[in-house]
Amino acid sequence: MKIDSLTLTHLNMPLVSPFETSFGRIKHRECILITLRAEGMIGYGECVADRDPGYSYETTGTAWHILKDFIAPRILGADVKYAADFHAHIEGIRGHHLAKAGVEMAIWDLLGKRDGKSLRELLGGNKLKVDVGVSIGLQKSPEDLVQTVAEYIAQGYRRVKIKIKPGRDIDDTSAVRNAFPNLLLQVDANSAYDLKTCTSLLPLDDMNLLLIEQPLNEDDIWDHRKMQAQFKTSICLDESIVSPRHARYAIEMEACRIINIKAGRLGGISQAVAVHDFCKPRSVAVWCGGMLETGVGRASNLALASLTGFNLPGDISASARYYARDITNERFTLNADSTINVPTAPGLGVSIDTAAFKSYTLAEVILKRE
Repeated sequence: MKIDSLTLTHLNMPLVSPFETSFGRIKHRECILITLRAEGMIGYGECVADRDPGYSYETTGTAWHILKDFIAPRILGADVKYAADFHAHIEGIRGHHLAKAGVEMAIWDLLGKRDGKSLRELLGGNKLKVDVGVSIGLQKSPEDLVQTVAEYIAQGYRRVKIKIKPGRDIDDTSAVRNAFPNLLLQVDANSAYDLKTCTSLLPLDDMNLLLIEQPLNEDDIWDHRKMQAQFKTSICLDESIVSPRHARYAIEMEACRIINIKAGRLGGISQAVAVHDFCKPRSVAVWCGGMLETGVGRASNLALASLTGFNLPGDISASARYYARDITNERFTLNADSTINVPTAPGLGVSIDTAAFKSYTLAEVILKRE
């Protein structure tokens, strides 16, 4: 399957409501859609890098540069039969996992269309629908947070994740727990604490949480080990796990009991599957994280989460959680049991809403093989 062209489209999409974490607040979400053409087929992938380097050092600007000037020249005209072939072609390009993952997603889409199989089938997933939850950003007050949580519960979500940061942690979490004693609840700090200040989170141990996500530095594993030893609640690592190797480090160090798997952060779906496959026989819980994806990335996440080792609800959510109008014709909706159906059509199983896509486009470049 020779890659004939690669198109990069820089998108800016308005969110249904602002989303605030410990590192900032956004009203619009940027990303890069990658379109690959090969042998008459079209494959789509989403690079989940955002405009600002908050979650990751990668931004839409850095990803555009890496995709256009380094990855594209190596794969245009190349014969790519499997995801492993893609990684062989880009060997030597260090880091930039979000950029790489976007292209690999498009390749999986092409592979599925070539073989007439859905991404779920290609990956060996056996779930036709997956358990999902909703991620809620920081609100103006604990009272506002409780009201927002109530609204999502009314929509059918059975698992809620709330964002925390110093000064907005114990009171916010306590308010939600007191209002909803039986809710599946977890918190996410996005690296807002250090080994000294994290002790302020000890009261969370009495709130029956599923997990505390990434409380310490984004590149840390060792201090998380020290923190986990002080807490009954399971620590979950996100930003720290940038490869299957780092997942092994964290598990062997006992730095966490749960891992948030994000294909983008790891450099592709294949790497996400490798982390899943490492964790499953070791009884380490994993779940599929979200990055405010469009329908393209959301379809990919649903297929990934169909693997049997994903035993906690993912941050996938319904399309309407983030976008009034998505770039895909297909919209993912929440089932009554807090699940979302996994796409069944070949590849990712989604098609592009051309009008919406054009309305969100900031820039586009088409690169062709010589």
